[in-house]
Amino acid sequence: MSTIMDERAVFTDHESTVRSYCRRFPMVIERAAGSYLYDTNGTRYLDFLSCAGSVNYGHNPPQLKAALLEYLQSDGIQAALDMHTVAKREFIDAFYQIILKPRQLDYRLQFTGPTGTSVIESAVKLARKVTGRSNVVAFTNGFHGMSGTSLGLTGNRYHRQQVQDTHVTRMPYDGYLPGEVDSVSYLRKLLADSSSGIDLPAAVVLETVQGEGGINIASAQWLRDLRALTREHGILLIVDDIQAGCGRTGQFFSFEFAGIQPDLVCLSKSLSGFGLPFSLLLIAPEHDKWQPAEDNGTFRGNNLAFVSATAALRMFWSDEKLQLDIQRREKMVQGTLHRLAEQFPGVIADVRGRGLFYGMECVDPHMADSIAQECLRHALIIERCGAEDQVLKLMPALTIEDALLSAGLEIVANAVATCVKQARALADAQCHEAETFAAT
Repeated sequence: MSTIMDERAVFTDHESTVRSYCRRFPMVIERAAGSYLYDTNGTRYLDFLSCAGSVNYGHNPPQLKAALLEYLQSDGIQAALDMHTVAKREFIDAFYQIILKPRQLDYRLQFTGPTGTSVIESAVKLARKVTGRSNVVAFTNGFHGMSGTSLGLTGNRYHRQQVQDTHVTRMPYDGYLPGEVDSVSYLRKLLADSSSGIDLPAAVVLETVQGEGGINIASAQWLRDLRALTREHGILLIVDDIQAGCGRTGQFFSFEFAGIQPDLVCLSKSLSGFGLPFSLLLIAPEHDKWQPAEDNGTFRGNNLAFVSATAALRMFWSDEKLQLDIQRREKMVQGTLHRLAEQFPGVIADVRGRGLFYGMECVDPHMADSIAQECLRHALIIERCGAEDQVLKLMPALTIEDALLSAGLEIVANAVATCVKQARALADAQCHEAETFAAT
């Protein structure tokens, strides 16, 4: 134990208290491969977190690593601002030929600052420039980043700070209100009423699957209705596909299943395929109204990320094999989680998700925490999300082997059973103690 504490001392002594993931997962990680992380004590952890969705193809995919090493060995340029490079040209061509053209999508590509919040900032800035309006509609439980504008769009009260953009109108997400209340019809009414107090928005921003918000799912019809409404009023529709994109929901873009085409699409996280910082804004050509250098940044030309992203597109998206694998693995996840919901109806409130992006909501947030800790004790890394961290969030690598996925799901199932048993035993003991006290 003392050795472990010594290993962590440099972090606790010198790193800011803002650190977060290391509090839930306090091991010191040394290396990673595929679906496994290895700490300095040699313990192997099965990864159902995937770096918050940044390594959809697992850690250090050999083919992508080989492409990066070859590029480095050849002295391929890395720092290039937004100058033309061979690596960028190959990525643009691959993205067009493999992703956009087969889906009949027409977008211009803008390489923004390298983080998710950067591309959100650029998208909203462009929408405001195009429309000449300031107001932006965002949704309950949405999460779009931690800088000024993106923070204003984020719903979680814990994260919201004084630097946030205040030109935001918050609307109910699909299914947020009880009963059959249609939030798109509600928004339509507000926009039609000149005395509603809602300024005509420049844009509507949403995730089709709200990751941090609790794996909340927008239906295809809701998305189609929202697309129709935004077109009717000349409002730009921005889809934040930073976490739900790049195959996480089973198709490359999370909005494909609804048959819609957003005006702007934000990509990041797993776009590089290797966990390298890389963000991309897809812009419908009629909205590409930037003047040269009007939106820029030193690291918007991450050539290493271009190399690994191109390799990932060619390897995983040139055919339908990965999509079919995700569909099969989704059924495995669904089967386990739904069985647990049936077995423990007073403990598990809901199961929801798409692709390999699933949430198991617990009635009691403390139970979700206990289950996550029990999983960690059995060397499975799993995250929680939702307004009260009440949802267990399953995000294994899209390429995880079926046997490893089954093993991880078994750990989850055993953790649920163990934690329920412990909670019931504690409740019985407290009840017995109360009865004994009352009898005396």
